[in-house]
Amino acid sequence: MLLSIIVSAIFISLMANIFLKRFDLPTIIGYIFTGTVITYSFGLHDDVIHNHDLKEIAEFGVVFLMFTIGLEFSIEHLKKMKNEVFVTGSLQIIITTLVVYGISYFLLGIENQTSFIIALAISLSSTAIVLKTFNETGEINRRYGQRSLGILIMQDIAVIPILLIIGLMSNDTQNIQTILLNMFIGGFLLLGFLWIFGRFLLEPFFTQITKTRSDELFIGTILFLAIGASYLAHILGFSYSLGAFIAGMLIAETKYKHQAEAELVPFRDILLGIFFVTVGMQIDFSLIFEYLHIIAILLLSVMLLKFTIIFFIVKRNDNRRVSIKTAMSLVQVGEFSLALLELARTNSLIGPPYGQVMIVTIVISMILTPFILKNLTPVADKLANRDDNVELAVDSALLEDHTIIIGFGEFGRSIAEIFKKNSELYVAIESNIDNFHKAYKENEPVIFGNAVKKEVLSHVNIQDAKSVIIAINNAHKLYHLCHTIQKLVPNEKIIVKVHSNDEKESIKDLGIENILVENELASNAFFELVKNKL
Repeated sequence: MLLSIIVSAIFISLMANIFLKRFDLPTIIGYIFTGTVITYSFGLHDDVIHNHDLKEIAEFGVVFLMFTIGLEFSIEHLKKMKNEVFVTGSLQIIITTLVVYGISYFLLGIENQTSFIIALAISLSSTAIVLKTFNETGEINRRYGQRSLGILIMQDIAVIPILLIIGLMSNDTQNIQTILLNMFIGGFLLLGFLWIFGRFLLEPFFTQITKTRSDELFIGTILFLAIGASYLAHILGFSYSLGAFIAGMLIAETKYKHQAEAELVPFRDILLGIFFVTVGMQIDFSLIFEYLHIIAILLLSVMLLKFTIIFFIVKRNDNRRVSIKTAMSLVQVGEFSLALLELARTNSLIGPPYGQVMIVTIVISMILTPFILKNLTPVADKLANRDDNVELAVDSALLEDHTIIIGFGEFGRSIAEIFKKNSELYVAIESNIDNFHKAYKENEPVIFGNAVKKEVLSHVNIQDAKSVIIAINNAHKLYHLCHTIQKLVPNEKIIVKVHSNDEKESIKDLGIENILVENELASNAFFELVKNKL
C-alpha cells in the first residue's frame, strides 16, 4: 500500500509538473494537485488530517528553505534589514491580528477564543511558497523581495509567541510566569549555543571536513547542521525553521556558504515538494461544496484585507509600486497557520466548522499564490503612477561603493558589460519604459524614473556611489542633469558622454572634466576611463 502510494505520487507529480512547465507555471501547483489526487484515490483524507508524523516530515521542507535563506544572510545583512523585520513585520502582524479579531468578534459574533486564533492564523503568510518562487526567479534581491523577506522572517519569529499564547490558553496547570521563564531560558540556550558554536567551532570544523576531500562527508555535515539546529530549537520550545535559519546565518559568515547552498538545494526542493503534497492532501471537497459561498467570501475578504494593511505599512518608507508588489506577494495565509489551527483543534480551542473552513480557505489561498506572484509586474504597472515606477533589482540598503549608469540604452548596456566582466556592482536608471522593461525582465539592476529628480537618485544611494556615468541622448536634459548631480557628488566622480564639442564645452562650464564626445568612443577611450574608475 505504502509503496504504491509513493510510486503513484512521484508519477502524478512528474506528469503534472511537465504539463505545468509548458505554460511556465510553478511546480508548487503540481505538488498540491498530486496530494489531492492521492488522498481521494487511496481514501487517505482522515488519516492525513490527523497524521502528525507526516506533517513533521513535510515541515522539514520549510526547514531547509529557511536554512538556505539564512545562507543568503549575514549578521550585517540582518542589521541593515532591521526596519523591515522588526518594525514593518511587527506592525503587519499586530495590525492584521487586531483588525481580523475586531471583525470576527464584534461584527460576526464569533466566540472570543476562536476569533483570536483565527486572527493570529490570518496574520501569517506563506514563507514556503513566496520565498521558493522568489529564489527561483531572482526576485528575492529586488526591493519588494527584500521587503517581503523581512516581513516573513518576523512572521516566523512570531510563531514562537503565538504558540506560547495557544499553550497559555489551553494550559490550566502552569502559570504564565513559569511558561515565560521557560521560553526565556530556552531562547538564551538556543542563541548562546549556536553563537558559541558558530563563532569558535564552525570554521575549524568545516576545515577538517574539507581536508578529507569527501563530498559525502561535506553533504552529511550540512545536513547535520541544518537538522541539528532545527531539532535543538524544537526541543527548547521554538519552531524548527527558526533554528535552521540561525544555523544558515552562522554558515553565511564562513567561506563555505556557497558550496553549502549548492549541496543543499536538491534536498530542499524534494522536501518542499513533500510539504506541498501534504497541503494538497488537506483539501476537503465535500466541505468546499457545503460552504462554498462562505469560503469564497472569506478568501476574497482576507486577501483584500491583508493587501490593504501591508500596502499602507510598506508605503510609509517605499513608493507605490514597491508597496503594491510587496502587498500582493503576502496576501495569502501560510503553512504555519495550518499548524497553528491543528494545535488549536487538538486543544479544543476552535470548533470543527471554523477550523475546517479556515484550512480549506488557507489551502486555496496558497494555490492562488503562484498565479499572483507571476503577475506582480503587470498589475503594478496598471496600479502604480508613472512617477512611482521606481523599482530596484537590488535592495538599495545594500548599495555601497557602486557605479550608477544613467541611461540604459545600447551604450549604457555596453558599459554595464564591462562592470559584469569585472564583477563590479552597478545600478542603472532608465526613463524609457520600453528599455526599462527589457532590462528588468533580464534581471538587470535597473530602476525606472527621471534621474533629474533627487528622489530617484536617492533610491540608488548616489551619495555612496564611487562614480556616476551619464549616457543620455537629450542635450538639454544632459546639462540640467549634470547640474543636479553636481550638488550630490563631487565632480571627479562624474563621467559624461556627449554628442558634440559644443555639448562638451557646455558641460565643462560646470567644472566637470571627465567628458568624452561620442565620435571618440571608437577608440574605446570611454571604456578605458570607466576601467580606470574600477
